[in-house]
Amino acid sequence: MSSSPDRQASVSDNPDAHLLSESEVEKVHEDMVHGYDDVEDEFEDAVEGEEAAKPDEAGNFEVTKEELSIIRAELASKFPEDYEYLSDAYILSVASKPYSKDPTVRRPLEYTMEKLMHVMQWREEAGAPDMGELVKLANGPETAPAAVEEPEKLTKAKAMVYALNSGSVYWHGLTKEGKPILWIRTNRKPWYPDVDAEVNALILLADAGIRAMPKDCTDFVVLSDSNSPPPPNPTFMINMLKALVRGYPDRLSMLASAPVGSIIQFVMNLLLPLMPGRLASKVVLIGTDEMQEKLTELLLNGKEDIPIFMGGTADHDEFYPVEGSCPNRGEGTLKFDYFGMVERLEAAVAGFEKNRGAKKEEEE
Repeated sequence: MSSSPDRQASVSDNPDAHLLSESEVEKVHEDMVHGYDDVEDEFEDAVEGEEAAKPDEAGNFEVTKEELSIIRAELASKFPEDYEYLSDAYILSVASKPYSKDPTVRRPLEYTMEKLMHVMQWREEAGAPDMGELVKLANGPETAPAAVEEPEKLTKAKAMVYALNSGSVYWHGLTKEGKPILWIRTNRKPWYPDVDAEVNALILLADAGIRAMPKDCTDFVVLSDSNSPPPPNPTFMINMLKALVRGYPDRLSMLASAPVGSIIQFVMNLLLPLMPGRLASKVVLIGTDEMQEKLTELLLNGKEDIPIFMGGTADHDEFYPVEGSCPNRGEGTLKFDYFGMVERLEAAVAGFEKNRGAKKEEEE
């Protein structure tokens, strides 16, 4: 059920929406970190006793090629079908970080490996490597052999595609640093979401963006148009946070939400007590009066990249219209232009890397 066109949603529209008590926060936290004892540190740990080393200008420590090879080999042996999902740049970014309690100490190899294994284990349990196949399944006819032979898989695929079809979340464009941008249009979100399907759709989209990143890029930016959000759904928001913390640590560079209304304030009050400290610091609430300036500073082409729904001129609806204006993409139920989105993002990244390479040649 989509949001009503006649009025703005409010927190009271969902009777289950309430801030968590201290005991409820502890219970959710225990569930979030179960089997991931230090996940709340978001990889901000290291074993003491390592020989002191000096970080570079960015505050990172050296990781040798031999150490990278060791991590790669271990991941390949445990997760042979999915280990390439983690790029060298991401592994190095994780392994090179200093210890949060002692910046003079680098994260040790064994500890980094354990944390990366946790990510891969979560991906396996969540079915992340299979989400791409689900899109293809839902985009094909229901008479296809795979659809007939696995009706439960088809049902899961169709539910995820229905979540995509709203066009409420998509990748489009880059920041000035080349980080992919995931746009969220809260006014398109359903009032009463299928939580599992929505989370699966986010996993699919997150993986698509990560795979398309520039070679030396390891994180992305989320920009949320929060003008007309649906009533807050605590179950969805907590499950989304759990997926982000367990499956995508160190992937979020920034989440900016504008404008700041009562529902967004409620959401932040609900989620902040559950967030790892580093993750909470990456959430930025932007007022209407400063939105244009912030976006101009952030977006690759500055002001001309600001979308119409945020007061600019860039027409996102040309590519991501409302569901009712979308044709079926194949013989199934997919309306959202998922494959076109991936192609456009890959083209944007290719253009960014080409321009960056040309600038380097000029400087040399």
